[in-house]
Amino acid sequence: MLTRLRVRGFKNLADVDVSFGPFTCIAGANGVGKSNLFDAITFLSALADRPLMEAAKSVRDERNHSTDVRSLFLSLGAMPVDEISFEAEMLIPGSGRDDLGQEAEAKITFVQYGLALRFRRDQEAPSAERLEITREELRQINVGDALKHLQFPHSRAWRGSVAGGRRTAPFLSTEGDPANLKIKLHQDGRSGKPREYLASSLPRTVLSSTNAAESPTALLARREMQSWRLLQLEPSSLRNSDFFNAPTHVGTDGSHLASTLYHLARMEMGNGESRAKLGGGEGMADTGNGKKPLTGPIYAKVVNQLSQLVDDLREVRVDVDQQRELLTLQVRDRHGNLHAARALSDGTLRFLALAILEQDPGAQGLLCFEEPENGIHPARIGAMLTLLKGLCVDPQDPKGPDNPLRQVIVNTHSPAVVGLVEDADLLVAEPREAIVGGQRCRAVGFAWLGDTWRDRAFPDVGTVPRGTLGAYLNPLAIAAAGASGSAGVGKQQRNRPRRVKDRDDLQDLRPYLPGFLLERE
Repeated sequence: MLTRLRVRGFKNLADVDVSFGPFTCIAGANGVGKSNLFDAITFLSALADRPLMEAAKSVRDERNHSTDVRSLFLSLGAMPVDEISFEAEMLIPGSGRDDLGQEAEAKITFVQYGLALRFRRDQEAPSAERLEITREELRQINVGDALKHLQFPHSRAWRGSVAGGRRTAPFLSTEGDPANLKIKLHQDGRSGKPREYLASSLPRTVLSSTNAAESPTALLARREMQSWRLLQLEPSSLRNSDFFNAPTHVGTDGSHLASTLYHLARMEMGNGESRAKLGGGEGMADTGNGKKPLTGPIYAKVVNQLSQLVDDLREVRVDVDQQRELLTLQVRDRHGNLHAARALSDGTLRFLALAILEQDPGAQGLLCFEEPENGIHPARIGAMLTLLKGLCVDPQDPKGPDNPLRQVIVNTHSPAVVGLVEDADLLVAEPREAIVGGQRCRAVGFAWLGDTWRDRAFPDVGTVPRGTLGAYLNPLAIAAAGASGSAGVGKQQRNRPRRVKDRDDLQDLRPYLPGFLLERE
């Protein structure tokens, strides 16, 4: 769980320092840079798993294509800055396995990871560009200090279940003069000489190469960062059936819904080997023509979650096609008609994906979700937000199988989402002017509402101006003002098409529509 992130010099994040709770909603206009915070998070995740240049090229540009590495650095006029730096505070799993299947147990479960990268180009071969590590650190946040680092409301029991351990030495440190920097990987035990790596020659972060034998805590910090994902639900992926050997967790594009739900149902029945005899054995009834789709409590839980979101849905199940070895997600409507996933609307499929994710205890870590309101009817947005918050860990109850350490960050420019989200969960992204190295540049900043936990924890940081929220809380009045200012006068103004808000037969609804209250006052 990512609890705090500071980013300097990445895209238009000149110097951003943000604390996160279990659920965070980031609002901002198009192009302001709110998605760049997601890019910083997913870049850190990629750096924990891939070589430096491969991770950098995986970061998307404005058109969702792989980007030029130099464009990751904050632009100061014609020249970018020289360095990008990150500092991330996070709660990590207490146990896990490395790439070879060896078990690891963390000595500390609350840590701070720091990383700085510099762009280098070979003078003799200008086309040969690379990233160089100038700092890499992994430090402990001891259990006695956890309270002052976890600013969002939570119970003592929850804090005790997620933050533990004491240590005086770091797990990763950077030492030496600038021309001979070395990254040191310290062992978890008190004895043992640390491994040293020359920073200028490293093709990847030291954290990304850790294993259970040398530094289990660093390995589990790596596992936490690898679990930070950008959720981009694609309709085509949501509609696809799955082969029997498909992954059993929902993909970042929404794929494998059928395989995940089928796996969860079989696990719920106590059959841990859910693929061993897929389509036969426990929980399957012979109908004479094959096998009956598996049913059980997990399906009822998904339906109950969706009851407020999809009026027409009465049953969710997975059809098993033995001949083609396919699993297909199906729903039954109130008339008894059965529909395959390929026939469902985008909104229904997005709801299904979120409901299945919530039921999967293996789906842990951080989910970044862009514009979750897409494809959702305005009347359902409140229920959708409830579903998203249901995905998150409850910080009032201890962590456990029924309360996994899962976190959600969404971004939006929807007035409906901003108006309905809890005030303590809202961050607002605004364009700002920053001074870096004596030069002015356009950047993005993040602010929050007064009298919330962020405001109490950081009283010296400015809160969101009331005028900024006007565009969200009274969107039709703002839009009308903009339209009036650009429509012109004379014949063009007189012949302007009638707007929905101007209809006489809808005037009695105006006081009840969000956005009209402020306009009438």
